[in-house]
Amino acid sequence: MGNGNQHELQRTMKSRHLFMISIGGVIGTGLFLGAGYTINQAGPGGAVLAYAAGGLLMYLVMLCLGELAVAMPVAGSFQTYASKYIGPATGFTIGWMYWLNWAVTVGVEFTAAGMLMKRWFPMTPVWVWCIVFAVSLFLMNAFSAKSFAETEFWFSSIKVVAIILFIVVGSSVLFGFISIKGQPAPMFSNFVNDGGLFPKGISAVFLSMIAVTFSFQGTEVIGVAAGESEKPEKTIPRSIRATAWRTMFFYVISMIVLVGLIPWRKAGVIESPFVMVFDGVGIPYAADFMNFVILTAVLSVGNSGLYAGSRMLWGLARDGMASPFLGKLSRKQIPLNALITTLAVACLSLLSSFVAEDTLYVLLVSIAGLAGIVVWLGVGVSQYLFRKRFLEEGGKLDELKYRTPLYPFVPILCTVLCSIVIISMAFDAEQRMALYCGVPFMAGCYLYYFLRIKKKQEGEQTTNEIETTQFVGNAD
Repeated sequence: MGNGNQHELQRTMKSRHLFMISIGGVIGTGLFLGAGYTINQAGPGGAVLAYAAGGLLMYLVMLCLGELAVAMPVAGSFQTYASKYIGPATGFTIGWMYWLNWAVTVGVEFTAAGMLMKRWFPMTPVWVWCIVFAVSLFLMNAFSAKSFAETEFWFSSIKVVAIILFIVVGSSVLFGFISIKGQPAPMFSNFVNDGGLFPKGISAVFLSMIAVTFSFQGTEVIGVAAGESEKPEKTIPRSIRATAWRTMFFYVISMIVLVGLIPWRKAGVIESPFVMVFDGVGIPYAADFMNFVILTAVLSVGNSGLYAGSRMLWGLARDGMASPFLGKLSRKQIPLNALITTLAVACLSLLSSFVAEDTLYVLLVSIAGLAGIVVWLGVGVSQYLFRKRFLEEGGKLDELKYRTPLYPFVPILCTVLCSIVIISMAFDAEQRMALYCGVPFMAGCYLYYFLRIKKKQEGEQTTNEIETTQFVGNAD
């Protein structure tokens, strides 16, 4: 896609942008704020095992996505792959669920950012900061894809540096190189005390994996960014390998350090276990430092979400599954209408958290929670069917510039694990709402596709056939 094509997106993203975009989409509040809850729910060994298993599932999804994204580097990736290899109705459903997931998430991140700012500006209303951050992220995305990528690069860099610093400081405390208020080094005592590695049993690991898997979501944004990357056959595989392994490293090692430093019963009542560790070693302004890091993490996720949501909406419009108005590009080849619409819904979901907290807001967040797993499931199934059809049509493996290893084991395992996570939601009262809301929403998407979209497409096809027949008749 050249820059001169006004109907396609620019390819201005480099490998370092893709890597940091995928890192930025996953390392956020799920790690910085949610780690303590996971430790409390699953115990020390269970938390580490859950994050390792969640990282494995994320890696399987990335391996499947790599082959699809290199073969078909398009902005509406998940929807396009599912439409072509599973079915148009499934692609329609996955596309809209993924867009809604990010649109709602962006609104939630704006709210979280506003709350974080109250630490420094307690007299300023949250909604004022929501507007400031919404306008700022909109401008970053509206200027060019490269400006978004550059902003996300620096947002993510701050998070990565903070995590590395935490691992170094936390490990030093764990093994006694740095002492907390003169106390002896905890070593691995918190792993074996008070019930051992799995104080609540193995079943608690499966239930906590639901939340853990949600915290890994965001790496798949690299598939959306493939449509605007330079030399996708080279940059995408490199970014996928680096992202998957480094994300697993950051999460699992961080969890091991946290579990070693914080008793599992105490972890559930700590707002941010990272802040506790820095406060304990006496680092000046530790809470302010972590508040700033968490703020950048929140804005980074919002930045990635606004990007991913607008590109998915543009992809839906391009494929005739949304209004053509949303498929138009600006002179800088940015899907500006899709961007504005995504931001508007994000702000609407933000408003609903105040005016309809127990109805619309809960409904939207529940659907968003399930959407990520459904998209991951769709990636696994799409890759399996893509390779199968490719070989059946006479294609050779050497023609694929990137191949998912261990086919068909990897896509099948990916699909099975995603299905287990979805089924597990039924056994957790807090996650069950996602099924109650998500299943009817998906059913509604399928119904709308068959009643409206498919009939419209069939009508357009019939009209084209009639016009072609008339043209041929006149020519004769």
